[in-house]
Amino acid sequence: MVQTLQARTIDLRHLIDHFKLELAQDEQFFREWQVGLPEITDVERQFLDKVKAGYLNLLNYPPVLEKAVQISVLGPLLFLADFYLPPFHIKAEKSVEIQAEDEGVIVRGQIDILLLKEQFWLMAIESKEFSFSTDAGLAQLLAYMLANPNPDKPGFGLIATGSTFTFVKLVQGEVPQYATSDQFGILNRTNGLYDVFRILKRISQL
Repeated sequence: MVQTLQARTIDLRHLIDHFKLELAQDEQFFREWQVGLPEITDVERQFLDKVKAGYLNLLNYPPVLEKAVQISVLGPLLFLADFYLPPFHIKAEKSVEIQAEDEGVIVRGQIDILLLKEQFWLMAIESKEFSFSTDAGLAQLLAYMLANPNPDKPGFGLIATGSTFTFVKLVQGEVPQYATSDQFGILNRTNGLYDVFRILKRISQL
């Protein structure tokens, strides 16, 4: 009998047991968030400071829900990083499905935001409301990334709560492996959106 599960209910243990997922231990596995980052201009800093100010204003009117995070933070970030222009395009709430081999398990869900470069998945983005930790979205995001129709290429993801951002890399194969970046905070004394934006630009160049 086939068991169908929703991605939002999945935990890491399930992905480990049914999809052989492993955390990569090699520090060189995910260097894209650390090396080759583009410089940021004064105009871009001013824009990102305004996004931060808008988010701080949003915090004054709780609850800060998922859609508000998408509109006030993710939308402007993706605009500034030119992801709305060719060769990129965006799909919202993209339905995906993965099936474990010989396990009788199907996982279904909807990616909040999917960035594509022509027909190839570039990045899957999972947004959470302010009260969620990024850990809460990690298994859900990895389940979506496992559904990438181009498994021969590394996949990237981003978990965003509005105040925090964590990037994820997944390399599929006989044993799929993943790693995460450091966590970046919009509430840091130095605007964490600077780092998030630079990493987004770096990934767009891959």
